[in-house]
Amino acid sequence: MSRVAEGVSPLELADYQKAVRLVLRHPLVTPGYPDKAALAAVRRWADQLRTDLMEVLGYRLVTTADTVRLQRAQDGLDATRPALTRAGRPFDRRRYAYLVLTLAALGRHGAQVALGELADVVAADAVRIDGLGLDTARKPDRDAFVDAVTWLTERGALTLADGSATAWAGDPERAEALYDIDREILLAVHHPTRVLQHLTSVTSLLDSSGALGLSAGRAAQRRDQARRARRLVLENPVAYYADADSELLGQLRAPALAEDLERLTGLTVERRAEGVALVDTSGRLSDIRFPGGGTVAQAALLLAARISAAVQRSGRHALELLPAPTAAERLAARARHIDAALPSRGLVIELAELAELAELAEQDEESAYGVSVYEASGDEGREPGGTRYPFVTDSWLRGRLKEITAEYGAGFAADLRGDPDRLLGQALDLLAAMSLITRVDGGALALPLLARYRGVTAQVRTRTVSQPTAQTTLFADPTAKDPTS
Repeated sequence: MSRVAEGVSPLELADYQKAVRLVLRHPLVTPGYPDKAALAAVRRWADQLRTDLMEVLGYRLVTTADTVRLQRAQDGLDATRPALTRAGRPFDRRRYAYLVLTLAALGRHGAQVALGELADVVAADAVRIDGLGLDTARKPDRDAFVDAVTWLTERGALTLADGSATAWAGDPERAEALYDIDREILLAVHHPTRVLQHLTSVTSLLDSSGALGLSAGRAAQRRDQARRARRLVLENPVAYYADADSELLGQLRAPALAEDLERLTGLTVERRAEGVALVDTSGRLSDIRFPGGGTVAQAALLLAARISAAVQRSGRHALELLPAPTAAERLAARARHIDAALPSRGLVIELAELAELAELAEQDEESAYGVSVYEASGDEGREPGGTRYPFVTDSWLRGRLKEITAEYGAGFAADLRGDPDRLLGQALDLLAAMSLITRVDGGALALPLLARYRGVTAQVRTRTVSQPTAQTTLFADPTAKDPTS
């Protein structure tokens, strides 16, 4: 029987699980973020949360008078949870750089700071970084800087006392903004687990104790592997057995994993032959909801249905099967992309290297996500990547998106409808984030979970509004399942 939430009564278990989901969804909780009730809801269960999150996941919960900070143990590099701009777009590298420089600059200020003054300090630091800079005479630079400041304001590290950041971004000669600085929240926002000056690769930020065998004793190593397995299921839409090394595979299949995660989160663990998923039908824990609203999500859903239908073809129309990149290869590719932005001066030898991941385990169960979704090869003559998945080419994907746009384009946003390459790229990124496909050179590989969207249908419905004009919206099949976790 699970020992999770031992000190919580059955009548209060739902409230406790709600607090768990809240702090997992929002690793930083302050008096006003994500809302005014969140801090009290989490602090009520602080002691039990601290115990369970460490025991089950290896996460450390740090509480102060006005903050709750969850320090995650990261096993991989996840591009699906970026900081967002005021317009809801992911931060680019320039905005991330401005955010970090702003944090450093705020540490040298008193109780208040004017936005223009803060921009000048950040600009003085940015000009020393090759390829960055901050020119307050340029509107794009001001907008990027205000996005970084707004991100801190939303979390309470800065509080607008007077003026307007938007007005300053429009005309810094005529407008100004004054901010109060909350040092307790500022410290909680920037709480690195490593000495950043010692890092030569982003992979040094990952939790590598289990991979390196640093834990003392076999029992401790099994505990680390169990935590890693639970994190894999919790943090991803699905944990595929084909991506797991041999030690992790046993933990993913252990009954205790489902028992502990269900008891901790209040969600349902679903097992299939290909892997394990933590199903969040409410969407309150998920950072990405799929199916969802908006042009990109609707196009991705319809594209998923077409890929899934193509996977079912047999004979001479069957798709080619190719091995997917291994977890280690995907990690290495992402690390190279991020490390390309590291400065080349002032670095020291990396403290530790991540161990190589073991070969993927052989699948031995009949597919339950969809028959013939993939083909597993035997141990003999196994190719890199092990399991082979149906491959669709970029040209095939462009053709299917053209068909979708022709049929349902009236419900799409005009800017994306007129830029099919951008729409296709964003739709494929969303499918990849949901572990429905893996993007490879020349196209994409269909993963097992994609079979759930084989029967998706949609229609364009026109709604009459009070004005003489009509408003067109795309509605997807409401019966489609939501596998987000």
